[in-house]
Amino acid sequence: MTNDRVFALKFAKVYPLYLQKAERKNRTKQEVDRIICWLTGYSQAQLEQQIKESDLKTFFDRAPAMHPNRSLIKGVICGVRVEEIEDPLMQKIRYLDKLIDELAKGKALEKILRE
Repeated sequence: MTNDRVFALKFAKVYPLYLQKAERKNRTKQEVDRIICWLTGYSQAQLEQQIKESDLKTFFDRAPAMHPNRSLIKGVICGVRVEEIEDPLMQKIRYLDKLIDELAKGKALEKILRE
C-alpha cells in the first residue's frame, strides 16, 4: 500500500483494529485511548470526534500537541525501525502502531508512555 493510500485511510477503520489487537490480550479501550491521547494531545472528547470524521493524515495534522517524548519510541514495526522513518506523517502513524503493539505485548502503561 502506498503512503498516500495509508494517509487516506479513515481513522474510524483503523481504530477498531487497535482495539481488537489490545482486547485480544486483555487490555482495555481506556488504555488504547490513553495511549492515543498521550501521543497526540487530544482530549477524550476530541479523540471521539476525530474517530468519526478524520482520515489518518487529518487526524495527525489536527493533533493538538504531539508528545515531546515520542522520540523515545524505538523499535521495529512492520520490519522498519520507527526512528529511521523519514516521512514525518508515516513516522507518527508508526509511533502509534508501535505503542499499541507494546500494549498488546503486555508492557506496563507507564513504560509505554515513557514516564
